[in-house]
Amino acid sequence: MSDETLSNLLREERRFPPPKELAGSANVTDATYEQAADDPDAFWAEQAKRLDWDTEPTETVDWSNPPFAKWFADGTLNAAYNCCDRHVEAGHGDRVAFYFEGEPGDTREITYAQLTAEVKQAANALTELGVTSGDRVAIYLPMIPEAVVAMLACARLGAPHTVVFGGFSSDALATRIADCGVEVVITADGGYRRGAPSDLKSAVDQALTKCEGVRSVLVVQRTGQDVEMTEGRDLWWHDFVGGQSDEHTPEAFPAEHPLYIMYTSGSTGTPKGILHTTGGYLVGTSYTHWAAFDLKPETDVFWTAADIGWVTGHSYLVYGPLVNGTTSVMYEGTPNTPHQGRWWEIIEKYRVSILYCAPTAIRTFMKWGPEFPEQFDLSSLRLLGSVGEPINPEAWVWYRHYIGGDRVPVVDTWWQTETGMIMVSPMPGVSEAKPGAAMTAVPGVSVDVVNDEAHSVPNGSGGYLVVTKPWPAMLRTLWGDDQRFIDTYWSRFEGLYFAGDGAKKDDDGDIWLLGRVDDVMNVSGHRMSTTEIESALVSHPKVAEAAVVGATDDTTGQAIVAFVILRTEAGDGGPDVVQELRTHVAAEIGAIAKPRQIMVVEELPKTRSGKIMRRLLRDIAENRELGDVTTLTDSSVMTLIKDNLAKPDSPQE
Repeated sequence: MSDETLSNLLREERRFPPPKELAGSANVTDATYEQAADDPDAFWAEQAKRLDWDTEPTETVDWSNPPFAKWFADGTLNAAYNCCDRHVEAGHGDRVAFYFEGEPGDTREITYAQLTAEVKQAANALTELGVTSGDRVAIYLPMIPEAVVAMLACARLGAPHTVVFGGFSSDALATRIADCGVEVVITADGGYRRGAPSDLKSAVDQALTKCEGVRSVLVVQRTGQDVEMTEGRDLWWHDFVGGQSDEHTPEAFPAEHPLYIMYTSGSTGTPKGILHTTGGYLVGTSYTHWAAFDLKPETDVFWTAADIGWVTGHSYLVYGPLVNGTTSVMYEGTPNTPHQGRWWEIIEKYRVSILYCAPTAIRTFMKWGPEFPEQFDLSSLRLLGSVGEPINPEAWVWYRHYIGGDRVPVVDTWWQTETGMIMVSPMPGVSEAKPGAAMTAVPGVSVDVVNDEAHSVPNGSGGYLVVTKPWPAMLRTLWGDDQRFIDTYWSRFEGLYFAGDGAKKDDDGDIWLLGRVDDVMNVSGHRMSTTEIESALVSHPKVAEAAVVGATDDTTGQAIVAFVILRTEAGDGGPDVVQELRTHVAAEIGAIAKPRQIMVVEELPKTRSGKIMRRLLRDIAENRELGDVTTLTDSSVMTLIKDNLAKPDSPQE
């Protein structure tokens, strides 16, 4: 972010106090902050009472071996029981857990009693396939209820799940399956995307040619496409799971038992397997869901508009809301299928009261215009949330005005796959919100902005956002690689957690997020590694070298821009080659990684030590004046690149 942009951002002077009617009945008050600050351990011990424990914990946090934390370590519990059975036992079996809306318009209304029965059937099916505590199961599904059922069935058995986003390629799927030693895969014939069925099963088949350890594949019949079924390995979900008993007694597991592994991009290019465990994660997600969204589970209809393949879907579509006994909406499709008012139609239909989505979506709706939401009754909304990337003030204000009718709070949340739960956010009954600001740490969480020497910066200054104390839902390690966990998150500042985001404190001490400071891009709220995309490009036979940067984009926040040097035999490139390379990246990683722009160049700017100067390429991508070029081996390279890109027939897209 440029200094000028930052300066403009922090001149934001609009303030929005909490609505009086909300403040009067808010879940979180000023006293909550005081209690949490006075004794954080006691505060989190109190929040642990949200769960039903088989063995009540007597310990809160064990930080005797940092950075390896243990939370509620002597307690035992079952995650699926806390999400399902206990609500039925408490007399809430008839409460709707999910309103499912398929992209073609098919719907399902799933009560807590029905969800519990389906989870028990799926747990019995997995047991019959030999899945036991500690075994890993991969889930590669579209946004359908079976994805939730599969996750909870794994949790019920103590089998860590790894959910892989359905938009990822077979290679990306194979990498994740191999890394954590998956033995069973749950997938579907396909899903619906932009009005047409998309294929999933063939990607699994292709991935499993590289993964010998998978013995069983469960296939949900979603689209009715013809798929290859391998005898002795592949089973139809509706036959195999549907024929199981809906009686199953859950087993209690230690609070530190692994719950799931989620892969996220790292600056080295190799995806990292983030490990979350059970007790602390459920406490952190259920508390922050209840607090940040002022949740009233008896009356609210909550919609997290995030795919289940990302952490937002895990924490605030599945685990947090279900622990809290919430009614949620689950939508399979895109915002503009079959029309650009689809989201608002869903909100009107189900009387959604809380919407949680990414700034990318909000900016897209701004581009489409207010005439689409204006066609629908959005009066049921009482709170709006934002997640995934920093939100610019104008998008914040548009969201509040056109979607919230100038009457509801906007909760802009900062957190990560690694943190598991919301870490920085206004509290809707307390905070005087500022458009674009994440504001302050949630009660019980301790964050700061520090400089290069790890000293806290004064108000009005910028630096690096760090977490200074352990928190319940924190990642415990990287799957199979404790040293990479230490090196990635705990080595930059001794004793402080840092995962690559810059931030600034304004004059009031409130926090503004400034985006990534490493080689990870935030594209539509999804973290993408520059190295991973560069590796995909270089794997193409026509590419000799590649450099990738993230460039500011009005809609997606950041967009992927690639600079490539072609091999001699590839000629001088051209539109066909550029399109071929974009398609190749999509095939290697997934469509989400397809570069917005590929620029064919003769040389790349490098320092004398051989390091590519990506900040200069970012200047080019964003059409800015070049920064300091004195450290380059040959500063004329940048002139050549600029001149080449200025040619009318320059091969780029």
